[in-house]
Amino acid sequence: MDTRQIPAHRDLTLDLARVFCVAVVVFVHLALVGVGRNADGSPFFVAPAEGTAWISPATWVAEIMPLFFVIGGFAARVGWASTRAKGGGAGDFVRARLRRLARPALPLYTFLALGLGTATLLGVDPALLKAVAIPVGSVLWFLGAFMLVQALAPWMIRLHERAPWLTLWGLLAAALVTDVIRLVVGIWWLGLGRVHPDGYGIGDELFGLPNIAFVWLFCQQLGFAMKDGWFAALSRAQLVGLLVLGYAGVGAMVYFGDYSASMLSNQWPPTLPLAALGLAQAALLTLLHRPLTRLMSKRWAQATVFLVGSRLMSIYLWHVPVIVALTGLQLLLPLPMPNPGSGIWWATRTLMLILVLACVWLISLATARLELSDVHGPARLTARWALPCAVVLFILPSVGIAVYGLDVPLASSAVLCTVASLLLSGTRTSVAVAKPPARIPAG
Repeated sequence: MDTRQIPAHRDLTLDLARVFCVAVVVFVHLALVGVGRNADGSPFFVAPAEGTAWISPATWVAEIMPLFFVIGGFAARVGWASTRAKGGGAGDFVRARLRRLARPALPLYTFLALGLGTATLLGVDPALLKAVAIPVGSVLWFLGAFMLVQALAPWMIRLHERAPWLTLWGLLAAALVTDVIRLVVGIWWLGLGRVHPDGYGIGDELFGLPNIAFVWLFCQQLGFAMKDGWFAALSRAQLVGLLVLGYAGVGAMVYFGDYSASMLSNQWPPTLPLAALGLAQAALLTLLHRPLTRLMSKRWAQATVFLVGSRLMSIYLWHVPVIVALTGLQLLLPLPMPNPGSGIWWATRTLMLILVLACVWLISLATARLELSDVHGPARLTARWALPCAVVLFILPSVGIAVYGLDVPLASSAVLCTVASLLLSGTRTSVAVAKPPARIPAG
């Protein structure tokens, strides 16, 4: 890779952190669910780590989605400045962000709709189908959440520039109020539990949906502050203090509040502890900036981060379907399947990680180009309602799937809504996207 093609102002440690975050997500999904074979050959599903003393503390490290939104905020600040420098506005920025998410999502939604529809027609056991579909759909919340905060980024940047502290505290207060309403109204008053996986009922998490905005917008604000150099200006002692403060806040909320000790349970819908975790992770990333910068000065590190980073969305979207496919292959073929949770099973997680990444890499050969921006020219539809409708249409299916689980109707609606959002956000001119140069892609 020609390092001269990397912009001088680009912080490669953030690209490394983004790659690390996705790698952790893949490993966590490999470790959370185990599949074994009964004596009669039928499969069984278990959570190998469930009930173990170390799992909840481990999630305080393994839950890295707040950091992903922090980095997304940094990238949004850079992208917005670039858009303004080119004479563009909020519509240009949002359109580019939408299409970079919707284009790679459409093949996955189509695959899932066809796969689930075919399995249903073939009479596959509904319980088995749901056991497979729920984990596949569990990662799709990110599409709607990330699109929401990116769509609001131009206005949130203005708030950050005018009143950064007021904005941060306001988002924290809104997140706390949302959690309180969910607890008092949804759980205590109405006596609701989680949404039942069968059907489209009401559950307490519906009251927490506003935190898709408040919690992740808070983390995005931390990314804006990072871009401003606020974290870098702090001493190491101050950064350690923020790190401790963040984790102490998580601990206090878990101990004194009604929050789960597992940060993965706090992920959907997001709750206030994830905001505190985002602060700790932003401080930690800044503390590690110097050694990570030295690492990213190596050509092999830059090449690795570029190769993986240019396919991050493909890896994120397709890794769970690949895990399911590889597991299904093990069940169909006379291959050994160690008992989930055993020492041998844990040892095979590294091998499975390599296999999953290799398979996703093959898929990315066809999908990676969809992660590039294809916005070249003015919008096809100039009506003020077109882009907001496109954003809403893209966000709704992923939120619906996250709430109710993946099924044929929701997968099919996701295809239709994503196609509609792409049509509404398209440009007048159709320009072929050239093969990108060997450089770190912009965030």
